[in-house]
Amino acid sequence: MIRTDETAVICDLAETYHILDYRQLPATLVAALCVGLKADSRIKMKINGRKIPYELELLMGAVDRLTMLVYANSKDAQKGRNKPKLLLEQLYEEPEKAMGFDSGDELLRFIEMARKKVA
Repeated sequence: MIRTDETAVICDLAETYHILDYRQLPATLVAALCVGLKADSRIKMKINGRKIPYELELLMGAVDRLTMLVYANSKDAQKGRNKPKLLLEQLYEEPEKAMGFDSGDELLRFIEMARKKVA
């Protein structure tokens, strides 16, 4: 767990057990305490690939179902328009890939290259 995200483990141990420096404890004790963390702890959510706690995801799913039931009985649904955005779809949709640069010079080189291609 520590190899995955040490900062998350430190925060979880501090929040759950009020341990501020886990390095002062025996490794077996730290391991046992980490295993005992709740499923919605930062590190367990990261390991399990969860963005939000399971209970919140269930609530979002229930809201989405209710939204679709209400929409299904509307005039918009009969005409196939204005379909509501579902919370879970928005949560798990892939974000647009962002372009990043390591320095301002790299950005300027990219802009110059783009200008040459357009011209």
